[in-house]
Amino acid sequence: MKKYLLFTPGPVNVAENVRMAICKEDICHREIDFDHLLQSVENKLLKIFQIRNMANYRAVVITGSGTAANESILSSVVGDKNILILSNGEFGERLYNISKVHNKNTFLLNFGWGVALNFSEIKAYLKEHKIDIVAMVHHETSSGMLNSLEKVGALSKANGSMFIVDCVSSAGAEVVDMEKHHIAFCSSSSSKAIGSYPGLSFVLGAKEEFEKLKFLPINSTYLNLYKFYHFIKTISQTPNTPAIPLFFALEQGLVNILNRGISNRHADIRDKAHLLRQGMLSSGLKFLIPQKDMCSVLTTVHMPSNIDIDAFRHKLREKSIIIYEGKGSFKGKVFQVANIGELSFTDIKYFLTSLAEVIQSFRPIKLRPTIPANTPSLVLSHIKNNLTGIPVIPGVPVIPGEIV
Repeated sequence: MKKYLLFTPGPVNVAENVRMAICKEDICHREIDFDHLLQSVENKLLKIFQIRNMANYRAVVITGSGTAANESILSSVVGDKNILILSNGEFGERLYNISKVHNKNTFLLNFGWGVALNFSEIKAYLKEHKIDIVAMVHHETSSGMLNSLEKVGALSKANGSMFIVDCVSSAGAEVVDMEKHHIAFCSSSSSKAIGSYPGLSFVLGAKEEFEKLKFLPINSTYLNLYKFYHFIKTISQTPNTPAIPLFFALEQGLVNILNRGISNRHADIRDKAHLLRQGMLSSGLKFLIPQKDMCSVLTTVHMPSNIDIDAFRHKLREKSIIIYEGKGSFKGKVFQVANIGELSFTDIKYFLTSLAEVIQSFRPIKLRPTIPANTPSLVLSHIKNNLTGIPVIPGVPVIPGEIV
């Protein structure tokens, strides 16, 4: 099978040791081998999220995508309380749609796709309405925008509201400080900036918040968040059969981050984003949102008006490069390029060279006529003044020449 460079926010190209880890010996999920594996993964997740008081927090791992982790939270923690979803893109809307299924008191403050959160509006809304829980997406992947944990966390605390965050595509690339920003629960997944395979997700939360869940109604069997917490707390296992090979791969991905150093890992991703963005700007491309609002994971770029997105992606694919097309209202109008996973600086330079070549291939072809050497000067003058294409003059042979 052909190898592709995945310039996508997930799945990503994984490290060779992650690829090998998924092939470890078979173990049983009800034996001590898996107990130790799950304990190791949980401990490393708490470190990745830079939890300082680790004794006060737990991390549960779910076999399912990041959406499974989000649904586990939203179906388990709300009960009869009022929850406000802040949205400025596809994944904020997804939180809202999930919550509506499980919680009748779900409210939405929608700022529009690719529009920065308005903190004055959020503050006013919290003042005017009784809101018990605030939920939002940290990195809104549909636009590449990074929403502020600090500001929304402070507003939630001032209002006495629980703060829930979808960190699915930011964890491992951006700082997520649960304690500083008053985050009760946050979600993420294995296949994005964590650098492993898709198929696992996790929920981190304060023990005291997990303990409160046992008093709330059960809205889901498989995604019952308290059940996951109870199993890991009491027997260091999962309620249902886990995808064990993915746990081995996730553990190795976490080891890779910790060995590199979390701050160094973040810096690497930022440096790759900078190289990528400078190169695309040099090619005359324009970004969807200001760079100051971008996450370091992903860049969303306006499609040049003369280029068809499908043909564009096909030509890049022929060069072993995979990118994202825009979704929803952005479909056909933008493309997205991520810089996470095992993409080197050399890979990014190759992408930029390939991108320039592909863009050039869509530019209109101009033809320059080849004119016989004995053409009279009067006719030459007429030809030079004809700017509409290849001149055709009765009696004068004009032969199309090379492409310019």
